[in-house]
Amino acid sequence: MQGARVVVGSPVERTARVQQLEGLFAVPPTAHSELTWDVSLPLDERPWSIGLIVGPSGSGKTTVARHFWPAELAHTYDWSPTRSVLDAFPATMGIKDIVLLLSSVGFSDPPSWVRPFRVLSTGEQFRVTMARVLADHAGGAAIAVVDEFTSVVDRTVAQCGSAALARTIRERGQRFIAVTCHEDVEAWLTPDWVYRPATNLFHWRELQRPPVIELQVGRVHRAAWLLFRHHHYLDTQLNPAALCFVALWQDRPVAFVAALGFPHKFVPGWRLHRLVCLPDYQGVGIGVAVADFVSSVLRSTAPHVFRTAAHPAVVAHCARSPLWKMRREPSMSPASSHGESRDRGIGNMKRATSRLTAGFEYVGPPADKATAALLLGPPPARASTGWRPSAAAKRARDGVK
Repeated sequence: MQGARVVVGSPVERTARVQQLEGLFAVPPTAHSELTWDVSLPLDERPWSIGLIVGPSGSGKTTVARHFWPAELAHTYDWSPTRSVLDAFPATMGIKDIVLLLSSVGFSDPPSWVRPFRVLSTGEQFRVTMARVLADHAGGAAIAVVDEFTSVVDRTVAQCGSAALARTIRERGQRFIAVTCHEDVEAWLTPDWVYRPATNLFHWRELQRPPVIELQVGRVHRAAWLLFRHHHYLDTQLNPAALCFVALWQDRPVAFVAALGFPHKFVPGWRLHRLVCLPDYQGVGIGVAVADFVSSVLRSTAPHVFRTAAHPAVVAHCARSPLWKMRREPSMSPASSHGESRDRGIGNMKRATSRLTAGFEYVGPPADKATAALLLGPPPARASTGWRPSAAAKRARDGVK
């Protein structure tokens, strides 16, 4: 593919109103209106995974995309009003593949997976649609082209969703072209090439990392759980003895971690009790980064930090991360008659009897003592917002990214 002349034209019926407009605005009379683009897209010059066609409304983005990729341009899907979004994926896909694909694009809430598309939030619908596009264009030389990319979602969702989607596309070895009027997605989508019809400029773009997400992590009152509890798909209860932490991004709460003391005489330590990342911020690693950071802080006070993981994405992260060591492979191990694990030192990590869970221990380096003292200090009093961190916690910029 090198270049082509793209022409869009239509006849003009010179009605009385059209003639009046010609007189009012000095529009030259014509029987035919035509727009032309001489487009050069040298996409055969090098391998690529992601392309971006970006520009203001009316600049010709959709026209160019439709000319070059008429069959690949994704259209609106006919979602079932009653069946779950899981059932909208190709019949050849297994449930494990569907779940991993949904999680990879930042839609990681199992209860929402069983709901029809129509009841999902706009942000959730965007992520599900992107997963469906990738599923429908998998394999071979297929190219997925999405018009009005991120146009219907909040810009935070657009940025996080773009970063998650880009990582998924590259991991799956697919090719994807986004057509949008939003310039802000370029840094997060990290395209290999960009074409701007408004200026008729094409350029290859060196692969870069998406923008760094700097988080502030602070100890908070357990009332902060009220903001996150409905997004925890297993249990909305919080142990009264839990230490609670909230991560802020741009002064907005995005993730919650709670931990419980593990007073075993042989292996004293901590156990992660709750972990929630709000849906708008999923898919870019915020949840696992905060869990890793809090675990490093906890390990500075005790030799062991354990966690039980059931979500496939969390299990996969811990299994490949050098910061975590698997102590129990995924299983549905029954608890003992006392409701405790039969494995000494693992505590309650095997209580799940109806779902696969895996047990991990944090083996990464502990946080420095100053950071630990700042994060493990007394929590603030309950605030009306339910999550406001202390002033000291707001100053704790410890490089969690």
